[in-house]
Amino acid sequence: MLSRRYQRICQTLDRRQPDLTVLMEDVHKPHNISAIIRTCDAVGVMAVHAMNQVADGDVLDTYSQVAQGSEKWVDLNRHPDVTVAIDQLHQQNFKIYAAHLSDRAVDYRTIDYTQPTAILMGAERWGVSDTAAELVDGHIIIPMLGMVQSLNVSVAAAVILFEAQRQRLQAGFYDQPRLDPEFYRQKVFEWGYPELVAHYRDRQLPYPPLDSEGQIIST
Repeated sequence: MLSRRYQRICQTLDRRQPDLTVLMEDVHKPHNISAIIRTCDAVGVMAVHAMNQVADGDVLDTYSQVAQGSEKWVDLNRHPDVTVAIDQLHQQNFKIYAAHLSDRAVDYRTIDYTQPTAILMGAERWGVSDTAAELVDGHIIIPMLGMVQSLNVSVAAAVILFEAQRQRLQAGFYDQPRLDPEFYRQKVFEWGYPELVAHYRDRQLPYPPLDSEGQIIST
């Protein structure tokens, strides 16, 4: 691994936010999925969550020309249904806010995104399901001043995520690493040596240590 690549990987991981994420409920258009993942990478989201119910099984595709390779840098966690996904995020102390027009919805800018936060985005045509709307901690909306009632799902996700980034930048969340050190080292190796990952995983071997320049230390 070249030194400049190692430095870029470390700089990116230094800014990753383990307690900010997006949950996609039945977002099925690949260009929307990819655009959301690309925005997540841009604001420092470490992992996104998704559940999809489609005719031919659990299929979640991406368009690389939209994601611009960002799907390699953002982990994608799949769930069998939205109830399971929400429960698991609640167990990790996330507050979950659905982008959902309802009587209890509040302006998205009033939320404190410096707390562990998950943003739930619903299906392109139907939005958030009734089940999910009941299970989340709150509903948020982006005020609309024109004729249309809502934004495209990937655009809405970007608007909300960049508000979360603004708050976290102001709070200094990007000033020092926030990932668990062991997880951090794991990601440095996986991002820096993707061609070797399968070798170690197939043999259930620990990843080798790296020196201060990102080179593998022979043992």
